[in-house]
This record gives sequence, structure tokens and C-alpha cells, in this order.
Amino acid sequence: MRHSSRRLLTGAALVLAAGAGLGMAPTAASAAGVTAVVDVNSQLKVRAQPSLAAAIKGTLHDGQRIAVACQVTGQSVRGKLRTTAVWDRLTSGYYVSHSYVKATAKVPACGGTPAADKVKAKPAQSGKTAYVTAKVRTADGAVNVRTAPSTQGASVRKVANGATVQLVCAVPGSNVRGTVRTTTQWDRTTDGRYLSHAYVVAATLAACAPSSPATPATPSMTQAQFIAAAVSGAQQGWRQYGVPPSVTIAQAILESGWGKSGLAAVDRNYFGIKCQSGKFGTIASGCHVYQTTECDKAGKCFATSDAFRTYATMAHSFRDHGYFLKVNQRYTPAFAYTRDANNFIWQVWKAGYATDPNYYTKVTGIMAAYRLYQYDTWK
Repeated sequence: MRHSSRRLLTGAALVLAAGAGLGMAPTAASAAGVTAVVDVNSQLKVRAQPSLAAAIKGTLHDGQRIAVACQVTGQSVRGKLRTTAVWDRLTSGYYVSHSYVKATAKVPACGGTPAADKVKAKPAQSGKTAYVTAKVRTADGAVNVRTAPSTQGASVRKVANGATVQLVCAVPGSNVRGTVRTTTQWDRTTDGRYLSHAYVVAATLAACAPSSPATPATPSMTQAQFIAAAVSGAQQGWRQYGVPPSVTIAQAILESGWGKSGLAAVDRNYFGIKCQSGKFGTIASGCHVYQTTECDKAGKCFATSDAFRTYATMAHSFRDHGYFLKVNQRYTPAFAYTRDANNFIWQVWKAGYATDPNYYTKVTGIMAAYRLYQYDTWK
């Protein structure tokens, strides 16, 4: 889950600070707003918008006092204190996640709408109902309401047998065998969450409107630009976990098509690492569910969905790739060759990383063709 041009000084004024790597000055917060204290293990990033993907505008240290003007709803963050989608707008106009903030008093919502409350749909002005009231029927225990139409989506709450729910539309998702039926339909609730239609008794729901195409998080780069952007994260991955930088960069090139795959362009996921039961580890920033098609051995194909990890930066994706290999015991033999790139990727492939029989040849071919061995920092 996962600053640098401004400092927050006493009062509302912002001034430019000289030099690079700047943080927010450890001074008392402005008199305006609610006083709060930062509780973070290292540093808390201050961002231009309430999102981990927004531009970084500064840093705060543990124990620093800040002035919070109001709260908004943004990207959900799992922090030291709590997991929440609430972000605190500082008196500077920038944002920090409330998952790392202790406020001394109740913070008002920006614009007067309760930031942490889920907004329920109301009847439309035309008199048509904006939602369908339905009943949950389950003999399997409480049903999970999830962040995405997939059993991989994170569970945000549970609903018991007989509970009333308010639904707005239906989307395809992962197949579920439930008490009422077996289906790939998932029902979107009025607060934007999902539960499987396999446990729902309701009138027919209209299909949800298609979401607008996601905006690429990473601009298209030339091959030289891609390699240059990849070096820092790959080398950091080697220092932390022992994966040779040349291997990491070559795998990213092969698996993301030079960063042009949907996963890489939108979510900065260059290796196709998935979420597991809605969990995305400590480096990724969340999960994104994609509708996919899979085929069984008999050649029968079916629609399904998978949740993939999302990252704030390319470097975070590269570090998580190193962590993924390090903690999976099947790849342990490769770490006897942390200074031997070719032997390292041979052991990874041999352990079953990829089913492509030419995977090793492709990766080492990229390493040689683009002179990636020069980035192996032990040389």
C-alpha cells in the first residue's frame, strides 16, 4: 500500500522548500481545523487527491500534529489504525488517509455530506424506484457482501438469512452455487457493493450500465523509456528479496508487453499477480476484478472473473514480484543463484512459474538483446 515539493508550516501558508526529498515540517498544526496526530510506522504521504495514485505533495512523520479541515471519501486504505475509505483534507488543501490519523474531535465532512456513511439510493423524481427490495435466503450461513462481483473480492459485511437488501442492477461475475440457484450473476447494492444472486430472491434486475474504460495509469513508453523506468524498482527488489534486476525487467517486458497490457497500463501490475480472497499484501494498493474467459481440458469455455493486484507505482509492482517469489517455497532453489541471473530464472521456470516450454529461452533472450545484465547491481 503505497513527496516532494511542499511543506506545511504553522498557519495556512504553504512555502516552497529548497532541495529534494522534502517532507512536512514537524511543527504545530494550524489553528484552523481539527487538531489530529499522525500514527504511522515510518512516514505518511500527503497527496493531491484522496487516492494512493495521486501526486505526492509532502510527508508527515509519526507523532506529528496536523490540522484537518474536513473529511471526504476516497480510495480504501489499510493502515496502522484502521482500514477505511475516509481521507482527511488538511488545511493546506491536500489529503492524507484517515487510516493513520488520530483526531482529537469529530471531523466534519467536506461539503456537508457524512464522509464515512454509505449513501443509499432514493426514489427518482419521476416516481420510479431506484432500487429493488430483495430477500436473502441462505442455508450456508451469513452471505458475504463484497467489494467486487467475485469470490475474490474483499468481504465488507455479512447478511443473514431472511435479511432485506436493496439492489440496483446485476453484473456477471464468478460462478457461485448457493441456496437459491447456481449462477454467475452478482447483484449490486445501493452502496456499490456486491452479493451473489445465488442467495437472493428478487424481481428481475436490469443489467448495470457498462463502466467507462479505465484511464491508463502509465503513459505509453518507448522500449528505452520502459527499461529506464524499470531499473530502480528492479534493483530495489534485488536488495530486498534477491531477485536479479535483469530477470525482473525481462519478465516484466515479456509478461506485460512492454507495459502495454491492460493490467500494466491501468493498474501498474506487470506480472499478473492476483489477490487471494480479497487480500493484496502490504505493497499493493488494492484489487481490480477483470472479467475473463477460461477453458477446461475438454475445450469448453466459460466466463469467469479474477481479482488482480493494483499498484501505486511501477516500483511497487516490481518489489511485490520479488516478495512473491521469495515467500513461495516452490521457488526457494532459485535463491541459491541471486548473483547468477540465468540460473535464477532457470530454477524459477523449472519450479513451474510458467507452462510455456520456451519461457526460459524467451526471458534470457530479452536479457541479452537489451543488455539487461548491466543492471545487476552486484557487478
